[in-house]
Amino acid sequence: MSAEIIDGKAIAAKVREEVARDVEAFTARTGRQPGLATILVGEDPASAIYVANKRKSAGEAGIASFHHELPADATTEQVEALIEQLNDDENVSGILCQLPVPDHLDGVHLTGLIDARKDVDGLTPLSAGYLALGRDGLRPCTPAGCMVLLAETGVELSGKHAVVIGRSNLFGKPMAQLLLAANATVTIAHSRTADLAAVARTADVLVAAVGRDRMVKGDWIKPGATVIDVGINRSEDGLHGDVDFAEAVEVAGAITPVPGGVGPMTIAMLLRNTLTAAELVAREGAPA
Repeated sequence: MSAEIIDGKAIAAKVREEVARDVEAFTARTGRQPGLATILVGEDPASAIYVANKRKSAGEAGIASFHHELPADATTEQVEALIEQLNDDENVSGILCQLPVPDHLDGVHLTGLIDARKDVDGLTPLSAGYLALGRDGLRPCTPAGCMVLLAETGVELSGKHAVVIGRSNLFGKPMAQLLLAANATVTIAHSRTADLAAVARTADVLVAAVGRDRMVKGDWIKPGATVIDVGINRSEDGLHGDVDFAEAVEVAGAITPVPGGVGPMTIAMLLRNTLTAAELVAREGAPA
């Protein structure tokens, strides 16, 4: 068999079109544009590109962009003061502090200072708590994007077994919680999991997020399973995911490619989160 290829580019484009339409309606209704504030500390070239892409995408969706750059030697107090200022700015719906920050700064601490109503990355302790408790809130962009990919592909999650390989706070844990909220039975596997391949083979939905080039082989996959590959690894022969695509495509029922699968969804969901944040504040019933 040959798996259905899940077209993340097309699905992300659909999400972005929907967000742009909804932003236009929100702005007409409230008289205020949603606004995304980005914070870039230092001069990391990759981070600068990521932030520029996010700002460009925000503008295309009708979202105002407020960009702030701080030098690489900025103090914790300077970054804290900027976040506090943005928390209080009514024109700012969402705040994104680009990670990683320079080594002398604590990215987890700084991200945690963002008002949960404006936490468009969904990474603050409050946002994580709302997710764990099943309360309304902003969800991490990449896991949320994976849920959209599954929904658009018509994958039924209720009662199915989902295995998430990876237990990071940024992806693995929130991905598992989103799958659990969709009534899947969820296993989180990781580097200490005994017979990882055998655990993976039990999955109706297999999500790989470990950062190891083509670690998941074809014989790790249950025939007909849906495979979501979150990894992106550069090697001498090109860009690859955590799943050996050439092997997996012959076994899986549906699979995301790398590139062109999960990646495009992250910025699309960031835009959706910014609009959601604006709507939460407009309703004045959002968590503080």
